[in-house]
Amino acid sequence: MAGGGQSAARHLDEGNNDMTTSADTAALELQISQWREYLRRQPAINARDVEELEGHLRDQVAELMRAGLQADEAFLVAVKRMGSLNALSREFAREHSGRLWKQLLNSSDFGDESGKAIRTDMFVVLGLTMAAALAVKVPVLFGIQQDGSGADFYTRNASLFVLPLLAGYFAWKRELRPSTWAWLAAALAAAAVFANVFPFTSRSHTQTLTALHLPIALWLVVGIAYVGGRWFIGGGRMDFVRFSGELFIYYVLIALGGGVLMAFTMMMFGAIHINAERLVMGWLLPCGAAGAVIVSSWLVEAKKSVIENMAPVLTRLFTPLLTAVLLVFLATMVWTGRPIEVEREVLIAFDLLLVLVVGLVLYAASARDPQAPPNLFDALQLLLVMAALAVDVVALAAIASRISEFGFTPNKVAALGENLILLVNLAGSAWFYARFLRHQGSFAALERWQVAYLPVNSIWAAVVAVVFPPVFGYR
Repeated sequence: MAGGGQSAARHLDEGNNDMTTSADTAALELQISQWREYLRRQPAINARDVEELEGHLRDQVAELMRAGLQADEAFLVAVKRMGSLNALSREFAREHSGRLWKQLLNSSDFGDESGKAIRTDMFVVLGLTMAAALAVKVPVLFGIQQDGSGADFYTRNASLFVLPLLAGYFAWKRELRPSTWAWLAAALAAAAVFANVFPFTSRSHTQTLTALHLPIALWLVVGIAYVGGRWFIGGGRMDFVRFSGELFIYYVLIALGGGVLMAFTMMMFGAIHINAERLVMGWLLPCGAAGAVIVSSWLVEAKKSVIENMAPVLTRLFTPLLTAVLLVFLATMVWTGRPIEVEREVLIAFDLLLVLVVGLVLYAASARDPQAPPNLFDALQLLLVMAALAVDVVALAAIASRISEFGFTPNKVAALGENLILLVNLAGSAWFYARFLRHQGSFAALERWQVAYLPVNSIWAAVVAVVFPPVFGYR
């Protein structure tokens, strides 16, 4: 330790010998060491920052101990004054976002320990990205092609090519216990078994349902690895919500760049009369799509909370637009008297629309100060939720009508369950939003409702993926 950290340490040791025992000093140094090690693992904070912050912390502790506090009490108060470690890291990420990009590209500029950690992380991410890209092509070695008879296999297993690697990356980053690793591995292995053991028939509806719902169920496994054992404490689940939204943004940006790359590849080879479709569709697209998930996750992790400044902008842009679309749709349906068509594609589209509404509510909650009073945007959010609730009720009525007329099918039952889950979610959100706007409840209550409800979607998705195929005879 050098500079301010050393002088503060000497000041602390020399000025408080009469106040502390050697045991108190050892305990204090252990607490400071743990605090320092946490900061060193944050990509937004380099070695010089840690040294400066530690100096400030020690000065605060020394001042508090001179005022009569015990060593452990002084440490807690000093840390409280400086801010929580997560908030401190986010603040550095926002203030030094430009430096972070340089840090990702040239880790040697940021101290030996910090640079070594970044290089290790980059090599691990590079290896996992290559593994995800190659995993997509491994089945080809066993005669399973991406098209023709092998298309069903790729459809069922698409999420299993990359999500286990992503869960493993976060389990490594969070230094999870071996027992947690074992539970995560068991869940992923069970998903792989159920995705491939069922004797699905050609054009099976339950196979499509399994392919659509398995990634949703597995995303909960990734979330448990991401929060590092904090799923039921602190803000772990809301952190995962932020991560999911930021990952989507990064992935879309990378996908757009990838689309341009593939278009230019086709154009260049076409200029010399060579059809590059097999290269693009057989290699670049599937391998790039899988690898981009790992890269996007790493970017979110490395630039943690820098892009979250986009959350308020995105929610304030799309909330009024989506609200207007839903209200116009409801008005048009009432005016024309035309009911919703209960076809599979239509059901999927409506469910995605309602999930988008829930996502906007969650993302808005993650970017909002829970202590701030109600404002106009909160009222607009409630209007959006109420409009989505009305659309969900109409969709449920149409589904129930079709079931009573033509009987149960896997698609209709899955849609019925998903819309009921969304109905409860939206109704609860509307209730808590209304109480908040009427100053009868806190925004934190709405936040708790949303994060507590997150596993319900994954549990239902697991039921659809695992239980529906045998119940409906794999048709």
